[in-house]
Amino acid sequence: MTGIPQQSPAPVAVPARQRIGRLTPLADVVAAFAVVPPVAPHATPVARAAGLVLAEAVTGQRRPEAARALIDGYAVRADDTRDAGGYAPALLPQSPAWVGAGALLPQGTDAVAPPATVTIGDMGAEVLSPLAPGDGVRAAGADCAAGALLIGAGCRLRNGDGVALRLAGVDEVRVRAPRIVIAMLRDDEMIRAVADTIAGHVAVAGGTSSVVLAVTAESAFEADADAILTIGKTGEGRDDDAVLALARRGKVIAHGLALSPGETVAAGFIETRPVLMLPGRLDAALAVWLTLGRPLLARLTGFIEPPRMRAMPLTQKIVSTIGLCDVVPVAVAADGAMPLATRFWPLSALTRADGFVLVPAESEGFPPGATVTVTDWR
Repeated sequence: MTGIPQQSPAPVAVPARQRIGRLTPLADVVAAFAVVPPVAPHATPVARAAGLVLAEAVTGQRRPEAARALIDGYAVRADDTRDAGGYAPALLPQSPAWVGAGALLPQGTDAVAPPATVTIGDMGAEVLSPLAPGDGVRAAGADCAAGALLIGAGCRLRNGDGVALRLAGVDEVRVRAPRIVIAMLRDDEMIRAVADTIAGHVAVAGGTSSVVLAVTAESAFEADADAILTIGKTGEGRDDDAVLALARRGKVIAHGLALSPGETVAAGFIETRPVLMLPGRLDAALAVWLTLGRPLLARLTGFIEPPRMRAMPLTQKIVSTIGLCDVVPVAVAADGAMPLATRFWPLSALTRADGFVLVPAESEGFPPGATVTVTDWR
């Protein structure tokens, strides 16, 4: 990546003791990360590209390269069968060749007759039903025309796409797979749970991640990565110093975010590399990932498809605090979206959530029946 983002907020002054002076609007950090450029592409075999984001459009070769049988049967010339009928079979000029599905059609044939429609006896071969050119045949180029667009740049390869690409003559694709280091700044059960959860989200979003236990926050910033995510030590605890370390090594653009849960998040840059510092609480880290981490990774991969969103009514009201963006997990049912939690998400909310609603900072919430936008969890 080249070039330091030019539209980020002014660096945040960090005192000697780590303190949160103000809550930065979510939109400010989104805008700062929105100018992060995609990582450089590299070539990878199609067989190993599932889940990755294409850096270039993929086109195919002509497939099949020549006409092939679509069914098992007898290869014939359709014109020789035009007078065939159940009471007046058409005598073929020569015994037809048997072809299996997928086999090349013999020269001079243009149709495949089902086995039940052909009889072969002492008088020769007869066809009981007329055929048109192309019956029972997969025409040349029917699966893929030469140069046909198969998948566009910025799209993520799904499981199964690789099979279609290989059959279209594509063995290798160019992708962007950012290297993300997830640094645990403490070693405890919750921090490890957050790290594993975020690593899973990174994999789904097309990045590659490694989870490390950093001796210090400074050591985490030395990692060879396209982006760095740290977990823990972002608050005002006695040993919380991660944001101080970022201020010494790079630039802090936000410490404290007007997001609930997730108020203690920090963000910045080490030279050109974005740094997102997640709280050591699972619900807060997930809320930050959904609103900042996932869009940042989409920037790094060049992913162009937005998360799936659905408009639906609320089954219960959502109460929000003016000045804070509330991330509200919801369960989706036939009658609408049911809010599961606000401010703090119990584990039961995480296991039941199908998506989330983002309540704008200027809103006090939504009444029952209000139409809201539900964004899918992944």
